[in-house]
Amino acid sequence: MRRSFARSALLCVLAGLTAPTALVAQEPIYPPGVTKEIQEAIDRGLEWLARNQGGDGSWRNGGMSGSYPAAMTGLAGMAFIAGGSSATRGKYYQQVRASVDFLVRHADANTGVIWVASEEGRSMYGHGFATLYLASVFGMEEDLRKQDKLKRILDKAVALIAQAQSAAGGWIYTPDSSGDEGSVTVTQIQALRACRMAGIVVDKKVVDRAIDYIRKCQNDDGSIRYSLGSGSDGRPAITAAGVAVLYNAGVYDDQPFVDRAVQYCKRQISATVDNTGFHYYAHLYWSQALYQRGGADWADYYAKKAAWLLRQQRKDGSWEGDGIGSVYGTAIALTILQLPYAYAPIYQR
Repeated sequence: MRRSFARSALLCVLAGLTAPTALVAQEPIYPPGVTKEIQEAIDRGLEWLARNQGGDGSWRNGGMSGSYPAAMTGLAGMAFIAGGSSATRGKYYQQVRASVDFLVRHADANTGVIWVASEEGRSMYGHGFATLYLASVFGMEEDLRKQDKLKRILDKAVALIAQAQSAAGGWIYTPDSSGDEGSVTVTQIQALRACRMAGIVVDKKVVDRAIDYIRKCQNDDGSIRYSLGSGSDGRPAITAAGVAVLYNAGVYDDQPFVDRAVQYCKRQISATVDNTGFHYYAHLYWSQALYQRGGADWADYYAKKAAWLLRQQRKDGSWEGDGIGSVYGTAIALTILQLPYAYAPIYQR
């Protein structure tokens, strides 16, 4: 879809070159599903993120939930990547560059973990989202010296993920805890996939063990539970995240356990009602899964989800997400709304 959208835009530009001067101006071209109102909401959201970036290049959440600068910077950065900016091009290239520099400064040269030690007690969350973001930027970096530095950081980040994998195949909050749970696991799988897409070497055995971990966490009804050692209580949000990263890893509905998870999500997740307890988190991944599937399911979902998000957007352009904060909510809302543009390699079909 991305190629056809880009081709249509090019044809319109070429047509404009041969049109009379008075007729050259063209209405903006949007990918299927995106409307003028949706794009205006996206623009307001990106402007809010740009205004609220810290002087050090980071984004932080305030309040009791913690600031999590590595995780929030990774999430916010991905929203700009999804909007077509990189560290050298696009309207928000300066914000992307500053955020990349922030994460580079906080990549531990010895351990490989990317986090802000004084502010993040659960380093693997920040490490996963930061690695995903830096891998997405790496393929667009034009400065060879910066590209080389990013590669060294990503090589170590991948090695740290591999070392932190539990015997069961998952990950948990810190790299030396030897445990596992679903939300941290899916974050690492997606980070590894982004690295592999960017040309960073990733051990296939690590990914295979992680996929098997998700499979073993599945219940008979298709849901995926919090962790392999927890009870059989299925989690819709974790199930949606599992489906998305399985698609990222090239595991699709022809595998019965994936199809069961998809059908469970269709029954349990509503685009317009918060019935999961983690609405923004669930839809960060469920939207990706449905976009990968395409067709009528995606078109119907996107229309409903976009309309809901437009109603939730604040006057200043931000969204509040899951009680965690405005950076978190805004970054996720923008990621969902911008999926049809397919600018971020990890979100492409």
